[in-house]
Amino acid sequence: MAETGSNSGIVPFLEALSMAREAGLDLVEVDPNSSPPVCRILDYGKWKYQQSKKERDARKRQQAAIIHEVRMRPRIGIADMERKARTIERLLADGDKVKVSVMFRGREMSHQELGHELLNRVMDTLDDKAIMDKPPSMQGRFLSIILAPAYKNRERPANSSKQTGALAKANVEETPVG
Repeated sequence: MAETGSNSGIVPFLEALSMAREAGLDLVEVDPNSSPPVCRILDYGKWKYQQSKKERDARKRQQAAIIHEVRMRPRIGIADMERKARTIERLLADGDKVKVSVMFRGREMSHQELGHELLNRVMDTLDDKAIMDKPPSMQGRFLSIILAPAYKNRERPANSSKQTGALAKANVEETPVG
């Protein structure tokens, strides 16, 4: 029965254990909280190895979150700001997050509202292409926000696949123990 993967129904513990030993496999308790507890007859070492192999493969496919930084000054020109906005738009289209920083020097620190206005203009430019992942915050002499791509109207880019985290279950026999 363990070879075919069929359900044996409710079987007493000792009988299930003898079935596992006859097949040369292990009796593994899957759900101890159900009534009666659910067990499977399987080669536990092989199953554990396959699970670790799947997790390794999932880690290889997983992509680390990349955050690019685009820096500006509060007195940036309109054309330069538009060019930086196009750069931010391109990075967001690739599926990456972008940290937009406004760098203050000297007396500019007393006019931080200019930095807030600049960040608002950038957000207006990128209206439906970006969402604010982290609101504006001062870190030393940098005012920065983190933008993430907005996927409302389109699919995720092919190169930024996310790991689902769900691993395939082993195709083995379930044997409830009574």
